[in-house]
Order: sequence, then structure tokens, then C-alpha cells
Amino acid sequence: MTGIRLTAPAPGWAIDADVVVVGSGVAGLTAALRCAAAGLDTVVVTKARLDDGSTRWAQGGIAAALGEGDTPEQHLDDTLVAGAGLCDEEAVRTLVTEGPDAVRRLISTGAHFDTTDSGDIALTREGGHHRRRIAHAGGDATGAEISRALVGAVREAALHTIENALVLDLLTDAEGRTAGVSLHVMGEGQHDGVGAVRAPSVVLATGGMGQVFSATTNPSVSTGDGVALALRAGAEVSDLEFVQFHPTVLFLGADSEGQQPLVSEAVRGEGAHLVDADGVRFMVGQHELAELAPRDIVAKGITRRMHEKGAEHMYLDARHFGARMWEQRFPTILAACRAHGIDPVTEPVPVAPAAHYASGGVRTDLRGRTTVPGLYACGEVACTGVHGANRLASNSLLEGLVFAERIAADIAEARPPRTEPADAPGDAGAPVPLLSPEARTAIQRTMSRGAGVLRSADSLATAADELEALHREAAADADGSKAVVPGVDAWEVTNLLLVSRVLVAAAREREETRGCHWREDRPDRDDAHGRRHLVVRIAPDRTPVVHRTETAAFPPVRPSD
Repeated sequence: MTGIRLTAPAPGWAIDADVVVVGSGVAGLTAALRCAAAGLDTVVVTKARLDDGSTRWAQGGIAAALGEGDTPEQHLDDTLVAGAGLCDEEAVRTLVTEGPDAVRRLISTGAHFDTTDSGDIALTREGGHHRRRIAHAGGDATGAEISRALVGAVREAALHTIENALVLDLLTDAEGRTAGVSLHVMGEGQHDGVGAVRAPSVVLATGGMGQVFSATTNPSVSTGDGVALALRAGAEVSDLEFVQFHPTVLFLGADSEGQQPLVSEAVRGEGAHLVDADGVRFMVGQHELAELAPRDIVAKGITRRMHEKGAEHMYLDARHFGARMWEQRFPTILAACRAHGIDPVTEPVPVAPAAHYASGGVRTDLRGRTTVPGLYACGEVACTGVHGANRLASNSLLEGLVFAERIAADIAEARPPRTEPADAPGDAGAPVPLLSPEARTAIQRTMSRGAGVLRSADSLATAADELEALHREAAADADGSKAVVPGVDAWEVTNLLLVSRVLVAAAREREETRGCHWREDRPDRDDAHGRRHLVVRIAPDRTPVVHRTETAAFPPVRPSD
């Protein structure tokens, strides 16, 4: 345990439960429903509304070997190739073998996927897949449909939910085991102000951290809160340097910041072409799958062409689809493009890479257990070893689904007893000095310049220096009249800084190009030294400590494993 906690008031209220699930995407709600079905008193905490997380923004779909002639083994092979030598094969095998039945259980929960005229699930292709295995809903509104079904099931089951609540820190008992979480309800929930949910099992399903960058497909709530909480609690994170930049995000201008509209990979899966301003298909000849190469390769191809042409973006050309296909297959994307003055039916769509998905996160085993007893993680906040150095398209929803079920089974089997927190947040430990909310933009611009699609030793060193300056400034201000008042904006930006410092520390250590980590000064993959995981923890003085594993395999999460 680090003893590190956010500066926050002591909890003014508390409730007790067997399990608290933090997050309301596919991972969090699946875990909560399965725990409740096992008879566990389960509380769901979510930062906004139940249906406001990253899942509902997922357009393309969910990957599983559901089609005729497809097999889990083929799905495994495609995943391992995309992961660039760093996938945990046992984790991937778990994903692809349990995935099809997990999707069928999701359907039985109420999710409706698009079907063919014969009534079979309609399947499409995306980058890195050699078969059509992506199930979708509403054309390009898969996440929204999954979210609708799971939220409906949660409400029907009358689960205890706390909405509009930012989780602050992990509570632990005298033995260092999980004892719940502290949280702040933002005025619209069941409780007001800082409180606590006391529970012996905590499931982090908080989603991603895309908001560390200026331009991202992630919603505004994706500020890395789960990773930051886990780090402060003493948990290990891994592979945080592998941030996937989605190749085709609607380009809204060089100065655009915040959440950007995604143009799903499924558009390329249906036959759209990437072209430059002269109409040249520049991905042809770069990879056997051309536009359907794994995302890191396509993002690099677009970025290279932008540099060659001195351009700020490339184009996605799907005019040959025609109006009817656009309206039926991709209505959400069509509406987003038209809202920004672009009509994909009659003109190519300007696109550029933007931060999309964290392949790394809080390190877990195959049951979702972290290195802190009683603390679990699943979905984008977790690092199960499935994604390696680069996530295969549409494996994310499946990972959340499969590992959430595994977590619920483990908790139901263990049924740990409730214990009392050893001390109250705000009263003990080492409170973290809070950053001013105005520092958010500075962090995002630093990360986009220094740790974006293109990285180098120099760019990462500059980013590290700038982030360290913000860290020192906050510490200095905390002792004087400039101390920041605790609040949601300050807690979020403080989380962003911690996650950014750890990401940059890992990226500086990985002196090679692998997967979605692209070092301009180290353009080659170095299997002799690079087929290793970088595991990071936070020292009591809040310094990131990076450890390189001895092999490509993860070490056990606990010595007894």
C-alpha cells in the first residue's frame, strides 16, 4: 500500500454492500448483473448517468467466432498478430473460446443485433480480421444497443445505483484488503458530497483515459480515474504506453480539442478507401490487407502520408456506397458528418488519427484480480494481456463481457467477509496536492505533442519535464495560499496528471517501435529486448517505478498464484 490519497473531505455518509462496481459500460453492468444474480448485495457507481459511458459510443461492433466456417482458433491468430508479440496467449484463448457464448448470453439479456434475411446474426469485417466476425446493431450503433439492453436489465433487477458520482480512492482494512471506495456525488444522485461504499470486493470498470490527449474519441468522463485510483492503492499497471490511435476520426480542424466523432473501421470493412487529396489509395502495397490492416499500421500510414504531403488530414472515400447504404448501414456516422457540413454520399470524408483506446491498464489475472486483494478490474481500465501492443478491432466489448463474467464468478465463489476500513480518506495517509482545473489543457497539449502518434526520446523527455513541472507546482501551491479547493474538476485533472506521468515513464523505457507505440528514433521492433511487459507502480513519494518483466509472460498477480 502506498498510503497516497486524493485531498478530499472525510466521508459524510456510508452504505454497506458485498460488491461495488465502478462503471456502467458493458464490463461494469455485466459484472453487476452476474454478481446480483449470485445473491450478492451489489452497488453500481457511475460517473454520469448509467448509459453515459464509453460503451454507447462504440460503433463497429463486437467480435466473436459466430459465422459459418469461423473458429476461435482463427480469431486467436488474428488477435495475436495484432498484438505484436505481447498478447498473453492464455488470456486470448479464454477470450475467443468463451466469447461466442458470452455474446449469446448478452442477446438473452435483451440486446438485439442486426440479422440477415435468413435470421442469422449479420457479420462484417474490420481491420486485422481475416473473416467477417463483427456483430453489429442499428448499423453503426452497437454500443448504444448493448448499453440500452444492460441498463434495462439493471433497472429491471432493481440494482442499487449511484449516478453522477466520481470515485476517489480505495478503502482498505487493517490487513491491506479492499474494504470499499470513497466517492463524491455531484449533487444529482441519491447522496450529496463525499461518502463511502463499504464492500470487500471492488470491481473497477471505469473505461479509458483518452482525455489525457487533446483530441480523442473518448467521452469527457474518460479521465483515467480507475487507473489513478489503482495506482494510489498500490496496484500495478502494465503496458500503459500502448495507446491506440484510431486511424479514421472526423477531422474538425487542427485546433479542435475534446471528444471527436469516430468514423468506424466498419466503413472500411464494407469497402471504403483511404485516399490523399489527389485520390491515391496510399495503403495499397503497405500491407496485404491495405485499408483493413491492424489499426497501428493504418494510423502510421495516414500519418506518414500527411507528413509527405504536408497535409493535416487524409480522406476516407465511400461515395460508391450510395445514399441508401449510408442511411441503412451507417446512419450515426452519416448524421455526424452532415452535422459538421460534410456529406459522405457526395464527397470524401476528412479523417486523421486521434486517441481512442488504452491497450494497457491495471494488471489482472484471468479472473480479473489485481495485485491488491479484493480489487478487480475489467474492460478498458484493465490489462488482461488480451490486447498486447495493439488491440484488434472490436475485441474490446468482448473482453469486457467475458472477463466481467469471470470476475463475478470469482467473487461469488470467494464471498469474502465484510471488514471495516482501517481509516477514513482525508484523515490519514499522504494526501495528493490537487492541480488547478486550468492545468487540464496544458496536460493534454503536452501529451499530444510529446506522446501522441509519433514519439521520440526528445519528445518524451520534454513531456516528462513539463508534467514534472506541473507536479512540483501543485506540491508547492499546496503549502501556501494557492492551495486548490477539492472538487470534481480538480480531482479529474489530478488523475490525468498521474496517468500521464506513468504513461510517459513507460514510453521512455520502451526504446523500440511495437504495435501502437511508434518511436521515430527507434523505428524497428526489438524482440530480443522488447518482447517484455513494462509494469509500473507508484512509490510512496509518488514517483513512477518501472519494472521490465523477464519474459513476454505476465508474472502472477500475487505470490500465492
